Amino acid sequence: MNAPIRRLSALVALLFVSLLVSSTWIQVVSAKSINDQPGNRRTLLASYNRERGSIIVGGEAVARSVASDDELAWNREYPRGPLYAHVTGYFSFLYGAGGGLEGAQNDLLSGRSDRLFYRRVSDLLTGKSPVGASLELTINPAAQSAAERALGNQRGAVLALDPQTGAILAMVSHPSYDPKVLSSHDLGAVESSWVKLLKDDGDPLINRAIAGDLYPPGSIFKLITAAAALESGQYTQDSSVPGPAALELPGVSKPLPNHDGRACGPNDKTTLLGAMVISCNTAFASLGMTLGADALRQQAAAFGFGERVDIPMRATASTMPATMDEPQTAQAAIGQFDVRVTPLQMAMVAAAIGNDGEVMTPYLVRRVLGSQLQTIDEASPETLSDAVSTSTARQLTTMMKAVVSQGTGQAAQIPGVEVAGKTGTAQHAVGAAPHAWFVSFAPAADPQVAIAVVVEDGGNAGNEAAGGSVAGPIAKAVMEAVLAS
Repeated sequence: MNAPIRRLSALVALLFVSLLVSSTWIQVVSAKSINDQPGNRRTLLASYNRERGSIIVGGEAVARSVASDDELAWNREYPRGPLYAHVTGYFSFLYGAGGGLEGAQNDLLSGRSDRLFYRRVSDLLTGKSPVGASLELTINPAAQSAAERALGNQRGAVLALDPQTGAILAMVSHPSYDPKVLSSHDLGAVESSWVKLLKDDGDPLINRAIAGDLYPPGSIFKLITAAAALESGQYTQDSSVPGPAALELPGVSKPLPNHDGRACGPNDKTTLLGAMVISCNTAFASLGMTLGADALRQQAAAFGFGERVDIPMRATASTMPATMDEPQTAQAAIGQFDVRVTPLQMAMVAAAIGNDGEVMTPYLVRRVLGSQLQTIDEASPETLSDAVSTSTARQLTTMMKAVVSQGTGQAAQIPGVEVAGKTGTAQHAVGAAPHAWFVSFAPAADPQVAIAVVVEDGGNAGNEAAGGSVAGPIAKAVMEAVLAS
């Protein structure tokens, strides 16, 4: 064989090997990712030939599949619609699975998860129709309904946790939507509904409790600043700190004022406890500059800032500025400048304080269930971090109890129950009403629920909004629902 023929033969052999590798890669390695693409019509048709698992809250299916008499053998129903929309998400022939557990746990609900392999084999051998796994959630139905009612027509979010386990007890985001408009088999109506939802300036598809455009926390961040001070070993709750009516900032002509324009105590001094009770801006801004930017960043990180958390929906990480000068550090110490958080993150902060400083990993799915509702998998509480010492957590708890009993958080008082809380009123845009915040846990001595509430642009109170008066009663309603259930 001469040289040209040998070269041609080698080239042909190389092409055949490339074709073999390419086809093997597509059929074996990339098969799952191709099948998982939302627009894969064949995968979607196949998924509609199998009963999809239910999503269950308090024994009730809040997402379920019912038999249909058209080409798509099953139709997805959402009996409680907008109440659980950001928990369930949607399952749509046109737009796939998304927006909540429908997307995050699609493999389990559809029955295609590797965790269900042996059950698929068993069903095949016994001739049973394959069925997706069902999900039993940690949501407390009474707390979810209370959050929905209390938030009402205001934009914002509510997220409640069990401080001792991390189980999510309530998750509400407003505005909401009805997932059934996307699950219909009338594809023209589905497309029209999708366009309408995308054009809605309230962004109803966004779960404000865990994602979207993050919020400045305002004064609820003072819990983290206080934690950094206590953890430094240089302060206790009774330590004296500066509290003038306005704080001069280096290199800045305009001083940082208190909201009422008054000093926080005699001779421009107050204690750390006193500063928390009245939410003294100048005390915490001064404290932030003394501690330094690194101490604030490290303490925030200990509570979970910057951490990727999947509940199993992916939560956007809360952030601290990477660089800050002294005036910016002062602003960050009171939850302004470029500090940005989710309600989930701030519920985790409150929960950790109530749990002796231990941050538990938040989770939404309690159990994965088979077709006969037998347990396939069950969640186990996991520690995410140790944010502060037990001593620091207890001093913070004392401060937060005083906020509710005699300070800015009195609207969250529950008769016969000690509540620990912190208010926040966060400036976020020139001319816009502030966001109203409240974080809390109860009972203070043995917390069963921790909660974060944010009401955008002051809600119905507008420019007159304060965290205690607007968000406090919402938190109170949810805490009462949990404690009564």
